[in-house]
Amino acid sequence: MKFKNKLLLIISILLITIIPINTLAYSNYVIASGKTIGIQVNSKGVLVVGFYEVDNAYIGKDAGFEIGDKITKVNNQDVETISSMVDALNKEGKTEIDFTITRENKEKTIHLSLKEDENKVLKTGLYVKDQINGIGTLTYIDPETKRFGALGHEIVETATAQKFEIKDGKIFDATVSNIKKSRDGNAGEKNATYDKTTSAGEIDNNDITGIYGNYKEEIANMETLEVGDIEDIKKGKATIRTVIENEQVEDFNINIIGIDTTSKTKNILFEITDEDLLKKTGGVVQGMSGSPIIQNNKIIGAVNYVIVNNTKKGYGIFITTMLEEGDK
Repeated sequence: MKFKNKLLLIISILLITIIPINTLAYSNYVIASGKTIGIQVNSKGVLVVGFYEVDNAYIGKDAGFEIGDKITKVNNQDVETISSMVDALNKEGKTEIDFTITRENKEKTIHLSLKEDENKVLKTGLYVKDQINGIGTLTYIDPETKRFGALGHEIVETATAQKFEIKDGKIFDATVSNIKKSRDGNAGEKNATYDKTTSAGEIDNNDITGIYGNYKEEIANMETLEVGDIEDIKKGKATIRTVIENEQVEDFNINIIGIDTTSKTKNILFEITDEDLLKKTGGVVQGMSGSPIIQNNKIIGAVNYVIVNNTKKGYGIFITTMLEEGDK
């Protein structure tokens, strides 16, 4: 009996000792990038974003289509892009078509009578989209896994005001060409150019907390920073890392004036105090989303929103939130 108790005790101790102390898969040190990136994401299916008149009627809307519908099939033939949808319509050679769509995660069939114009081109009455392009800021790269995170918020399709459901996507190295300055009541924006023929990384996740994927370029000589926990973040001086000219990454002074642990994404309220940055940008601008927030030589968050009626102020998301999502 005593022997059995000892055996159980030994087993219990062994079980306790093999439980990992750190359950987080992301690294304690990551590359805090701040560089501007071009972004291209492709949708799951062809997204309906509007309607146009055909022979004085909105034939697409009248047939039952709604903005936000995703077209996945044409007469039971799978389609993923606008070009594949056009090819399927031309292959059918008919004006009576059954479209399979998804709406609110439910599949539905809509019958549409197409119209031919004077050039024999088939008209659907639908404005559609299968891709979104834009610019943002690369937040971090995990040096051990080469997983990256950017933006600090999701990519939204403007016509539907909904998160863009992606099939895949890419990021590209970008060069800032000019900046339209922010002013109270009107957020400005970065303008940048990038070469779509050379991808810097593959996007596989568009989440409310950011976009994530696998980084492809060399990272051997990139400096890392310690990841700051929520408890490390204090009100007061900090910096944001971003690009405002060409490809030059710089750190600019901010002041953290609020910390909110209850919000999913609007965690760090800050105000830009750097006079040079304010002179060039007028405050937080579009395209700055994803810029790392650094305090006491630790990466603690990423810029994700501007306060439009006071563009010197903005919000940031906790870096730990992004790292946790990016590791999934």
